[in-house]
Amino acid sequence: MTASLQINSAHYSIAGVKPQNEDACGVLVPAEPLLTTKGIAAVVADGMSASDDAKQASEVCVNGFLTDYFSTPETWSVKNSGQKILSALNRWLHGQGQLKYQSHKGMVTTLSALVFKSNTAYIFHVGDTRIYRLRNNELEQLTNDHRFSVSKEKTYLSRAMGIDLLVDIDYKTLPVESGDIFIQLTDGVHEFIPDSKIKDITLQQQNNLKAAAKQIVETAVNNNSDDNLTCQIVEVTNLPKENESEFYEKLTELPFPPPLEPGLILDGYKVIRHLFSNKRTEVYLVQDTETNKNMVMKAPSVNYQDDPEYINQFLHEEWAGRRINNPHVLKVLEITRKRTALYYITEYIEGCSLRQWLDDNARPSLSQVRTFSKQIERGLRAFHRLEMIHQDLKPENILIDKNETLKIIDFGSTKIAGIEEIYLPIQVNNILGTINYTAPEYHVGEPGSNRSDIFSLGVIIYEMLTGHLPYGKEMSARNIKRVRYIPIKHYNPEIPVWVDKAIEKAVHINPENRFSILSEFDYALNKPDSSLINNDYVPLIKRNPVSTWQIISLLLVLINLFLIYQLNI
Repeated sequence: MTASLQINSAHYSIAGVKPQNEDACGVLVPAEPLLTTKGIAAVVADGMSASDDAKQASEVCVNGFLTDYFSTPETWSVKNSGQKILSALNRWLHGQGQLKYQSHKGMVTTLSALVFKSNTAYIFHVGDTRIYRLRNNELEQLTNDHRFSVSKEKTYLSRAMGIDLLVDIDYKTLPVESGDIFIQLTDGVHEFIPDSKIKDITLQQQNNLKAAAKQIVETAVNNNSDDNLTCQIVEVTNLPKENESEFYEKLTELPFPPPLEPGLILDGYKVIRHLFSNKRTEVYLVQDTETNKNMVMKAPSVNYQDDPEYINQFLHEEWAGRRINNPHVLKVLEITRKRTALYYITEYIEGCSLRQWLDDNARPSLSQVRTFSKQIERGLRAFHRLEMIHQDLKPENILIDKNETLKIIDFGSTKIAGIEEIYLPIQVNNILGTINYTAPEYHVGEPGSNRSDIFSLGVIIYEMLTGHLPYGKEMSARNIKRVRYIPIKHYNPEIPVWVDKAIEKAVHINPENRFSILSEFDYALNKPDSSLINNDYVPLIKRNPVSTWQIISLLLVLINLFLIYQLNI
């Protein structure tokens, strides 16, 4: 059986000499599929004693993080999920402190959160709670205390949740090994027990984490701790590593469907006709026999039935599509009946591809292109908000229905931040696009970003306006750094220069020189941007450095001759 991520955990938390315990802690291990896509979370918080409502502050942070983290989209990275949640919690604490107590110290707490996902630990830290890791009998402190000293006796928190509207969150990642033990402590513990003692107790009580946590806390109490005390221990007992045969076996639980003839019924879907096929997929128009609604069934080609990379990519395409709900993205439908073969179902779009539309409508108006561009942008924005990058945007992967509504299709190449963090035993090359539409950075081995999709959109808009490609048809991985942008006026002089400049920036070879977000590109397509037009000027020294230095040398010679002449007068 394939191992999943597994932990043992325990905690011990007491008020100590104080009247109430203002510490909070917790661990949440979700069921699948969240265990794989989101991982496991463990949090410790220590309400600041000078705060008006320290207890509620710490409890809100622990409960809020454990609840909200697992409610964020599975497509989001751990970093994005954690930072958004903590920023929101910080704003809530600050707002409540101002509202209830008219004080920046109304609801303040420190916090240290651990997320275990696949083979990686993710740490979020604010304040002076601590996280340690015990590995191979070596104890290492993983967090830094956010404190400053005014004297030997006096130290103050320099950072905490709820003090200010904005909070600076320490973030780091580190690889996890089976057997690693993570120890989370509040300052009422770690200030009153040496690290060596923490290590010794944990090693002695490794088979009883509850006893270890209690003994660590009681040792700090015996050393005259004057604060609340909390110790939470998490031991990683299993990591989700799979060998290739196990992975392949899981992917091939369902057989590939055979070629489907009209009239055949598969799992309640009646085949109407075969729509099209390529070497990778077979696509059919089907009718749901329960609802009589027309749908599309996409099935893998039998040419790849022994290819685990392809099968994984096919499953990935359905997974990605199911998580996007946008009128400009093809809807992947939920299958409620039991599947007997490998396929997935999408909505049926009665229309044609953008490629076919362009073949029938050469050189549409700028107004029409802007209308189409806005729809594609809205679809792409749905991907980007979920930390997904389409990566294979081209006219063939955009459908137009009878109402001229555009929908992005084909999610097989989609890069998903949350899935990228999950260990897979098979290296997958997600780049399936053609060189003319896929961003250049992919083809030189660099990672993509949302700017990569902006490049593809820019190419499509250029082609709609001109019928050509911005770098010609000679662009290849070998010459990608040497190609030059062909101004739109070369093909279509009616297009304003400022529109041309907006597109030129969108398809810049260097992603750092492109628009950073889609809304910037959309604005530049519709409103003149003088900064883009003014960037036309290139200094002579860059255009022709040899001539520049020749002119400078000539001027220096003339100046010297003039000076010599003046000396001889």
